[in-house]
Amino acid sequence: MRQFSYVRAESAAQAVSAKGIEANEFLAGGSTLIDLVKLDVMQPETVVDINSLPLYDIEELADGRLKIGALVSNTALAYHPVVKEKYAVLSAALLSGASTSLRNKATTGGNVMQRVRCSYFRDGISPCNKREPGSGCAAIGGHNRSVHAVLGTSEHCIASHPSDMCVAMAAIGATVVVKGPQGEREIPFTDFHLQPGNTPQKEHAKAADELITHVILDKPIAGNRSHYLKLRDRASYQFALASSAVIVSVEGGAIKEARLAMGGVATKPWRAFEAEQSLIGKAPSAQAFQQAAEIAFKDAVPQSQNAFKIPLGKNAVIRSLKTVTA
Repeated sequence: MRQFSYVRAESAAQAVSAKGIEANEFLAGGSTLIDLVKLDVMQPETVVDINSLPLYDIEELADGRLKIGALVSNTALAYHPVVKEKYAVLSAALLSGASTSLRNKATTGGNVMQRVRCSYFRDGISPCNKREPGSGCAAIGGHNRSVHAVLGTSEHCIASHPSDMCVAMAAIGATVVVKGPQGEREIPFTDFHLQPGNTPQKEHAKAADELITHVILDKPIAGNRSHYLKLRDRASYQFALASSAVIVSVEGGAIKEARLAMGGVATKPWRAFEAEQSLIGKAPSAQAFQQAAEIAFKDAVPQSQNAFKIPLGKNAVIRSLKTVTA
């Protein structure tokens, strides 16, 4: 392991000041950072420990939204009574991810910043534009079955985003609050994660010297039902081949509001806005659900080994829609 300096921040301002350059990294739960430092994929000059910061609270705001501190663990968030009651899709998504021990350690902010699981990114030697811009993408034409995307890809990167939590948050609607040298700002959740395009090394709209302090969930849809479905090679401790987070409210026999996000199939938590709109005003039916699924995947580009993700993803969407409207 490479040597690095260690700083324990006592305030958000101190953390931001200590982070400074891109070569430094924040340390919260460390469930991704430590792994990648051991693999020599991430090479921080300084690690800034933020665990002393007062970012552990979950608070209902006056406008009906839910404010979540960046250091809230995945376990605490999944079992929080407000989350279980009003944001059941988020609780389900969190509990489908990783193991209990990892959920106890992993944080909300860290999960939002989670890095891809592409083996070519993590091996430290293969061509990878995300790790070494301009070197190429070994996954294109290589082994790309399980943790590679069919939506939002480019000729420079096809790695899928691994988070379950983020898929649910994309469906709910949320805001990421960050603090930097110029103060605090808010980033819409669907804008926070970036598609690879020509700059796959740039994964987030957050600047290098900004710290995530909170995630604020939108006010829940009145009378909604929700469902999170994760399809994978084995039933536990596995990343999604395809997942769907669906939130629907039905009034007078017709769908009044719909939210749909997908994971495992895209380079970022994928909100299917056009597919949602296709459902509004329609009676729940197999035909309406099939149409929404087709729209959600109309721009999909399969790779040499993962074309199966397109029908699998469509079926995940359809099954979730059937579940919430049954």
